[in-house]
Amino acid sequence: MKVIEKISEIIGKYMALIVLAVAALALFVPQSSLWIDTSWINYLLMIVMFGMGLTMKPKDFTLIFKRPKDIIIGCAAQFIIMPALAFGLSRIFGLDPALTAGVVLVGTCPGGTASNVMTYLSKGDVALSVGMTSVNTLLAPLLTPAITWLLLQTTVSVDVWAMFWSIIQVIIIPIALGFVINHFFGKITEKAVTVLPMVSTIAICMIVAAVVSHNAEKIYTSGALVLAVVILHNLLGYACGFGLGKLLRLPPAKTKALSIEIGMQNSGLATSLAGTAFPNLAMATVPGAIFSVWHNISGAILAGFYRRWKNNQKGKSVKSK
Repeated sequence: MKVIEKISEIIGKYMALIVLAVAALALFVPQSSLWIDTSWINYLLMIVMFGMGLTMKPKDFTLIFKRPKDIIIGCAAQFIIMPALAFGLSRIFGLDPALTAGVVLVGTCPGGTASNVMTYLSKGDVALSVGMTSVNTLLAPLLTPAITWLLLQTTVSVDVWAMFWSIIQVIIIPIALGFVINHFFGKITEKAVTVLPMVSTIAICMIVAAVVSHNAEKIYTSGALVLAVVILHNLLGYACGFGLGKLLRLPPAKTKALSIEIGMQNSGLATSLAGTAFPNLAMATVPGAIFSVWHNISGAILAGFYRRWKNNQKGKSVKSK
């Protein structure tokens, strides 16, 4: 068991490089990954979300009542800034309807567990990061379809009900199941959690490999453009979160958490939803897959910079009742 835990730790540490290597292999040698059917994406994401549920505890939600203003700021920023950036960048770069749908989906999705890891590595406010991710994820079944429809209604047909039900199945139910199991069988899950980095990384790699390999030819023709939009979307998200934190005079630890939470998205969910809501737009799955690769790389780099930013610098927190 200790050997498996050690392997899991190493895989978690080098997750960004592993995902990048898998994406490159799937792009340049697509035959290596065509055996992973795109219909598996939902099930793979369920595994990742079930793992997230296993790590969650009731105290993650008590933060909502202890620091409501912090959580509200984070949630509002998440569902306003990233969708707006996605829509604006899609228009500026003149993306076609399929790519626009994919980029907007990335923007309207909540943050993922990767943001919690990067916040921890940056010595940010991990409790706030986990709280924002938890609340944003619970709001996603309503806000993600609604905002996507609002932004894309004049561009493509948006199946709001399919998106809503897909998020319930792929995100909410697996997380709830993991949460319940962790609550009643905590001692058992404590041991299982140690191998989650390995399991999650394998699942994410398979999602990326499936999307990239099955769309390799199309990525060759528009890959540079999509990559530019994805990078800008992610970096501008970090910058807006940082700017908002400074504007509100939040202490460094909270500003780090806000910046990372806004910039990093649950791009696996975006990839899954693209296949469900836009089955006739194959390229809609590509932005989410590329974002999955890129934000792990940029997040790790940003965490390195943020670690040097001391949390004892002066700053005023948003007071909570």
